[in-house]
Amino acid sequence: MRKKYKTVSGYHAYTTEAVRVVDLLLLFLAGWLAYWLRFDTWEMTERYLWGLTLGGLFSLMVLPSFNIYRSWRGQLRVRLVFKFLTAYAIIGGLLALVMFMTKTGANFSRAWVGLWMLIGAGASISVRAVAYPVLNRIRARGANRKSVMLIGEPSSCARARRHILGLPSAGFDVGRIVLTDHDLSGELAGINYELYQCGTTIEHEEEEVWICLPISKGDIVRKIQSSLSLSTGNVRYMPDMRDFRLINHNLSDVAGLFMLDLSCSPMSFGARLLKRLEDRLLSALMLVIFSPLMVAIAVGVKFSSPGPILYRQERVGLNGVPFMMLKFRSMPVDVEKEGVSWGGAKSKATTRFGAFLRRTSLDELPQLINVIKGDMSIVGPRPERTVFVEQLKHEIPGYMQKHMVKAGITGWAQINGWRGDTDLQKRIECDLWYIENWSLWLDFKIIFLTLFKGFLSKHAY
Repeated sequence: MRKKYKTVSGYHAYTTEAVRVVDLLLLFLAGWLAYWLRFDTWEMTERYLWGLTLGGLFSLMVLPSFNIYRSWRGQLRVRLVFKFLTAYAIIGGLLALVMFMTKTGANFSRAWVGLWMLIGAGASISVRAVAYPVLNRIRARGANRKSVMLIGEPSSCARARRHILGLPSAGFDVGRIVLTDHDLSGELAGINYELYQCGTTIEHEEEEVWICLPISKGDIVRKIQSSLSLSTGNVRYMPDMRDFRLINHNLSDVAGLFMLDLSCSPMSFGARLLKRLEDRLLSALMLVIFSPLMVAIAVGVKFSSPGPILYRQERVGLNGVPFMMLKFRSMPVDVEKEGVSWGGAKSKATTRFGAFLRRTSLDELPQLINVIKGDMSIVGPRPERTVFVEQLKHEIPGYMQKHMVKAGITGWAQINGWRGDTDLQKRIECDLWYIENWSLWLDFKIIFLTLFKGFLSKHAY
């Protein structure tokens, strides 16, 4: 007799959307509590109510960008805590920026904003610290769980089973396995399974059925779906996508049509706005901080060799559109009049001062102006020359996918040592990994690591 599974009503109550609503409510409550602590009254004035609303809107954009709402396997991890603290610090920074730009900063208490962000972050973290152990305990007692029948190829079913066993807090148990052919690889050795009989009706007691087959076997998927015509449980299709190069894959509803995203930009409207704010704010701040250094470098370039201070070079950016990238000139004038070739950065002629700029990557500082103009981002895949792009896009799989986001001054490839004359394939893999995993937190991590690994890289030429 198969095991009976007890479920708790409201299994899907703790969904992503529900958690977002909880965080939003906690943010508002934190703002109100901070107001009481600061002014000793609960009667919030109208301008503070507007500030509270603006903070809520910023939270809807900032918090999701930190991947806070993905599964954390029922654990409150240090990384998640740090993400919350960073996210709320950014929300407070955005509020301060708006107050500065609108010249309303004098109308708001800085202590209130600081208390608000600290209490809000603490509340979101505390709720999870309480909720995760409770949910785990409920599932450990056999409640709030669902049984699953796996049906498909041995390798795909074995992979699904491994994931279920490795994630007990998800609340699923494998109740039955039905294979479309014998497990010749032995991955399910010692596990009871049945063979699928084409044309027969499949009856089951499990609450969910997961069809585990590659997309290429869509005809079998349709037959299995037909065999499950009497099923009253959830039937899900888990396509084997391991042979695909996936970028930001998801399921989308486009014009009323359900589509499986295989390669899509992670830059939704909210993400684009957030990254643009990040670029504008940080690039303006960096230009102010580095302006004395940039003036000194400009003087050094001017007196080290005849020619212009800045070097303009056509590169390929977002959506494959060319733009003129700026650098401090490190080479003699007309050194490339006979054409350019890929690689060989060490052998290219530079001025003595230019060689220093290359080694320290200080020749890249004018690209902050490109960021202000909107041609580039501070973090993103490094842009390449148009002539090389035309060649490489036919030689390296997935090369053009790096142009799904704006080109950057620094990137994941650069802080991992893949720059200069290093393996181009590895660089592209790093660029695509960055696009797939983009978040505001990742951008700040890359910027921080660039200070230690980027400017003084042994591959900087």
